[in-house]
Parts: sequence; structure tokens; C-alpha cells
Amino acid sequence: MRRVVVIGAGAAGSMAAIFAAAAGAQTVLVERTRDGGRKILISGGGRCNILPASADESRFITDSSPNLLRKMLRSWPLPEQIAFFEEEVGLRLVEEAESAKLFPASNRARDVRDGLLALAVRNGVHLIMGTLVPGFAPTAAGWRVDRDGGTPLLADAVVVASGGLSVPHTGSDGLGLKLVEGLGHDVHPTYAALTPLTAEPAPFAKLSGVSLPVTLTARAEGRKATATGGFLFTHCGYSGPAVLDVSHVAVRSRAEGAPAARLNVRWTRLGNAEWEVALRPRGTRTVASALRAELPERLAGTLLEAARVEPGRLLADLRRDERLRLIEMLVSGAL
Repeated sequence: MRRVVVIGAGAAGSMAAIFAAAAGAQTVLVERTRDGGRKILISGGGRCNILPASADESRFITDSSPNLLRKMLRSWPLPEQIAFFEEEVGLRLVEEAESAKLFPASNRARDVRDGLLALAVRNGVHLIMGTLVPGFAPTAAGWRVDRDGGTPLLADAVVVASGGLSVPHTGSDGLGLKLVEGLGHDVHPTYAALTPLTAEPAPFAKLSGVSLPVTLTARAEGRKATATGGFLFTHCGYSGPAVLDVSHVAVRSRAEGAPAARLNVRWTRLGNAEWEVALRPRGTRTVASALRAELPERLAGTLLEAARVEPGRLLADLRRDERLRLIEMLVSGAL
């Protein structure tokens, strides 16, 4: 029987162990924390956004072969992934319309973590928790996996799923990257992704706490990303799912010393033509009232101020240049 050792009992490692065991391998899953899956527990605000509601290959980023990435994504279609979680893990999934993501019906990330580990055990996976793997190396017969406080494990194959650098207190501190690099693998430079963005000075600090769905586009030299979803003003910048999804463009342009990324926002579902209609004269309706019909009041006032348009102006008195300037800010406003 083929022997497989999986290092790391997070989402990737748990899945690798589940499928290795299901394929008939004698599988051991080694985890440095006492319980595993700690990033699962904090994902989606503690609810765990398991899957997207629809497949979109453009949202996946790699510095390796794009063709290989596409093959990986297409090897397990989204309907089959949904069926796996609902039928094998035993989690009913529900869609959150605002984010277009699937969450467990219980809204408990712990149910996801526990369900994956339970399925692994049912498939015959042997769990070794609270054990650090300080290294592993090839041998004449396969692999030797060292572990603190125990004898080495012998394997025919090793899966390294120990995470990146994002949340060290969960056990994901980049040790696995150092170990595989020491074996001769190429490791691409790491960078922060799915992160809030800060601005100095923060031009919209007074809007801290205001949130709304937007379409956000980030552009830098050779890179572009667009996302639609929740957007949140913070005291020092911006956060929310849409910001996190495009943040890698801004982070990498800064890390590489390139010109800063450009961020543009479509603040509502309306495009140029729709705003032309919304800003047509209607009796005594003001510009501010037209914007407040689509935007939070505080944001509407701030955008009018930035566009140099008086909030109390009647739509009938709005000049063409003012209307075009306002529409540009509403449809493609710069952050």
C-alpha cells in the first residue's frame, strides 16, 4: 500500500489527505497545532465562505504557468465541489447574494473544519496533532519526515500544505516554503494578498464605517483586477471583499517599486447612460436627492463636494460640464 504523509491540517491539507486515503493510500496527516484548520475558523468572519457561487477563472492569480492553473481549476468543476461538501462532508450550503459566495447553512466555520477532519478519519486517515515537522528529505526508499518528539515517518510521497505567511499564530508562518526551497524547488516571492488597503493621508477618513456594494478596479503596470462586492471605508483606508480581491495589484506594485496602482470605483450599479437619466431635471428635485436615492447620504455629500457641485442645486440648473464631471466620479471615481 502506498504511504502518504500530508503536512498541515488546514483546508488544503485536509482535502489532500481525504482524497489520498480515498484512493487507497495509507495516509498520515501531521499538524503542528493541537486542533488544525485555524485559518478555516477565521475565514469569512468566522462563517467560512467555502466556495464561490459561480466559477470565474480570472479571479485566480499565479506566477507559475497560467495553463497549468486553468487545468487545475477545470479538473474539478464547481457543481462537483458543491456535491462533495453537501453529500460527503455533510454540510448544506447557502448562497449569500451580496458576496456571491457559498457558506455553511449553520454559518459556523467550525462545522467546516470539523467536517473535513471527520471525513478524513472516516476515510482512514491517521491524525497526528500538536506535532511540528522541522524537515523532510528523500531517501533511497522514498521520504523521511522528521517530527519533534517522535520517530521519523517514512513515506512514498509527501504533500506539503503548511500554508504561507499570512497568519503566523494559526501555524502558517512560512516554514514549509523554506523547507521546499531547501530541497531545490523554485519559490516565487511572497506578497500580501486579500488584505485591506491604507491611504496616507486618508482622503475619506470621515466616511469611516460607511459600507456599500461597489465595482472596484485596480490597475498597475502589466496587471489589472476587477471585483464587485462589499466595500468599507476605514479610518485609514478601505476594506471589504471587493478591496481584498484586488489588493494584490496594489501590494505588488508597491513591493516592486513600480508606480502606485490606480484604483477606480463604480459606486453603484448605474453606468454612464443610467446616471444621465437619473440626473435629468425633475421638477424641484436637487442633485443631492438624486444621489441619495442610490448612495449612503454621507458618501453622496462627499462625492458632490469632490465634484465641486452644490448639493442643493436643482437638477434643472446643473450645467453640462458639472453633470459630466459628477457622472465620471460616480462611474469611475479615483481613490
